[in-house]
Parts: sequence; structure tokens; C-alpha cells
Amino acid sequence: MAGGEDRLTAWLANLAGSGDRIGDDAALLEVGGRRLALSVDSQRANVHIPSDLDPAAAARRLLAVCLSDLAATGAEPRWALLALGVDDEKSARRFLAAFGRRGRRYGIELIGGDTARSSSPGHLDASLTVIGEVPPGSSPLTRSAARAGDELWVGGALGESALGLELVRLGARIAGRKARLPEGLPPDLARTASRVVRRHLEPRPQLELGLVLGRRSPPGAAIDISDGLAVDAGRLCRASEVGCVFDRTALAPRADACRLASHLGLDPLELLRRGGEDYVLLFTLPASSTFRYPGCRRIGRITSRPGMSLLRPDGRLDPLSPKGWDHLG
Repeated sequence: MAGGEDRLTAWLANLAGSGDRIGDDAALLEVGGRRLALSVDSQRANVHIPSDLDPAAAARRLLAVCLSDLAATGAEPRWALLALGVDDEKSARRFLAAFGRRGRRYGIELIGGDTARSSSPGHLDASLTVIGEVPPGSSPLTRSAARAGDELWVGGALGESALGLELVRLGARIAGRKARLPEGLPPDLARTASRVVRRHLEPRPQLELGLVLGRRSPPGAAIDISDGLAVDAGRLCRASEVGCVFDRTALAPRADACRLASHLGLDPLELLRRGGEDYVLLFTLPASSTFRYPGCRRIGRITSRPGMSLLRPDGRLDPLSPKGWDHLG
């Protein structure tokens, strides 16, 4: 069953004309023979980021989460519009300088926006609209292209951002090029902890992978994992009117991440299924496809029967509910 955020989206789609442009990671429009992808996202203090996060880190995170939506539609970044709420000019300059440097790396141009005082003192609020373009000769990726018999793939490690979030709650931050970790963490877990903190605070959008998938024929379905594997897979399945089965063995987290999760008293498989904010692509390919791309692996298959389940090593199937992060849940 869809959560509150998905119910609101479905309700809105019924009000917004045909509603057929609402539901994918980015809205797809054809303008003058060019296929554009448009998306908007935000970063709000004490909702998405800690209130004391460096404005430069907040800028990089905002850009990354927005560009991940373009990656999920197979689009290249082109332009951006920014609405920024800050308390002082120094913070604004630090945010904008970092945004500009990272934006140039991704080939995106800031073409306008708005600035205002933040709604709460010391709390940065920012919203970004990004516009990308599906290259000629490629096909846009959508959530509705999965077909029974397809294989289900993921573009990287899952659950590590949720593990990083737990460390951020304990005080971890990014300080320059280093991760500042909570006190009392065993030395042998420091490298893993630094990695997962960066996975949470500085995600990397899989733009090149999205372009590679868009050049395939057929391109298959795709979604970026922002709210957790279970909930985002559920969205893809509902859009395609299919179901899926995950291979529990293929979902096994990295051993070092399991050790860190155990130290923090967390279930690594639960983090993987429901954690969210991994910002890697979940996508489908035809059965027995030969596909090689760094970090990608097959984790399941698409079924004609609706619903999701988890395949145990002994062959039994456990039902899997589409639960994860929900802003209105």
C-alpha cells in the first residue's frame, strides 16, 4: 500500500490535467524537438540535513539529490534555478561558491532563482529546480517500462547512507576533505564510518549510468533510490503494473558495513531495505542480459503478479511491504 506521500501525489495527478507527467523522477517534455527532463527538490535544516551543517556541504548535497532525478530519466544536466533561504551574506556566499564549483563539474548552469531570509534563525532552507536533456539517439528512462521476466538491478551499495545518517545523528560531520566521527568509535571501523558518512552527506548522482541505460534498446525502467529500496521498488512496480522478487543473497551488505551496523545496534538488512537516500539507480534489464558497469549487480526479477517478496536461500518467499521514508507518513 502506498504511503501518505504517494497518496498525495496520486491525488494531485488527478487534479493536474491528464496527470500523465506526474510520477517519474523528472517530468519529461518535448520542446522544439528537444526532450527535456525537469525536477525539483529541497534540503531543509532538521529535515534533510543537520542545522549546523556547513553551507558548502548543504549546497553539494542539494545539487546531488536533484541530479539523481535526472540520472533516473537518462538526462544530461543543463540548467538550474535556486531558491535559497539563509540568515547572512557569508553563509549565502559559501553556499553559492560550493554550488558553482560542483555545478561546473556536472556541466550545469545556474540561470536564476531567489534569495530570502530563512524561516528559522540559523536554519538553511534551499530548493533547486534542475533541467536536463535526453541526448539524441537515447530514450528517456521511466518507471513504467518494467516487464514480467526482466531482471532487477541496482547501481551500487544499499543501506550505507542510512548507516551514515545514524553516525550524523551521533555528531559525525564533513570537515573539509575529512569526516569528523563521533567519539568512542573503534579504530578498525573508522574507515568504514568515514565512507558511510560521506555516502549520506555527499551522495554522487549516477548520471553516466543513466546515460548508458538510455542508450540500450529497450532501455528498461529506472528509479533512483531516495526513500528506501522497498518503497522505491514498490513505486516502480506500481507504475509498471508488475511485482518483483528480491534475492536475499544478492542483497547481502558489505561485511564492513555489517560490522559497523552491529556496533551501532542496527540491523544491516533492514537499513538496506528501508533506509533510503542511497541515490543509486534501481533499473530493469531483459533476462540474461550481459551488462557490466562498475558497482552494478542483479538483485532480483520482475514478476507478472503484483506485490514484492524476498527469496530466502532455502527457496521460501517472504512478503515484503513497501515501507521506507515518507515525509507524510
